[in-house]
Amino acid sequence: MTVRSRIVIALLAVVGMVGVVLVVLGLTAGPRSAAPVATAETRAPVTVSATPPPAPVRLPASPPTRIAIPAIGVDSVVNPSGLNPDGTLQVPAPGPRYDQAAWYTGSASPGQDGPSVILGHIDSAKNGPSVFYRLAQLRPLDEFTVTRADGVVLVFRVNSVQQYPKDAFPSQEVYGPTPRPEMRLITCGGAFDDSTRSYRDNTVVYASRIA
Repeated sequence: MTVRSRIVIALLAVVGMVGVVLVVLGLTAGPRSAAPVATAETRAPVTVSATPPPAPVRLPASPPTRIAIPAIGVDSVVNPSGLNPDGTLQVPAPGPRYDQAAWYTGSASPGQDGPSVILGHIDSAKNGPSVFYRLAQLRPLDEFTVTRADGVVLVFRVNSVQQYPKDAFPSQEVYGPTPRPEMRLITCGGAFDDSTRSYRDNTVVYASRIA
């Protein structure tokens, strides 16, 4: 073999080794790039606690006196309300309390385990929109406060907003027991029935106490 041939073979061997090194680097290192921009797909991970936050402290009974729902512009006195002789909920009668919210006294006191029920009118033929006129516009995660007679202010967060025909109202789901303090806000909804002079449905807001 000539000296020229030996040089050529040596060069080919070096080129081959360089090719192997480049392939290995391509599989392990990858191309270099700028640091990623924080977008919805690349935002930093959120640390989640391994245990859920503690439940709010249970409270003794005390009736609600005021409800404030910033998302729909409600800030109303809350009056007590019971049942009619036929077992239906009493609603505020025409007069000075008609456009104020009412608490069903047979439901849980706000802050105690179980659903506390606050209701209000949607409107009236005489005066137009009433206290819960915009109740159906609430959305999950909206928050509102309920002030009790003892001065304690509770914070509730909306879980869902549902509409039910009055002749298929899910009483157990709305009024049934719950293991934590919850709130139900109720008003009329749906289409207006001219023959009965009332709305055909009910709007129900389900909410849980968070503070």
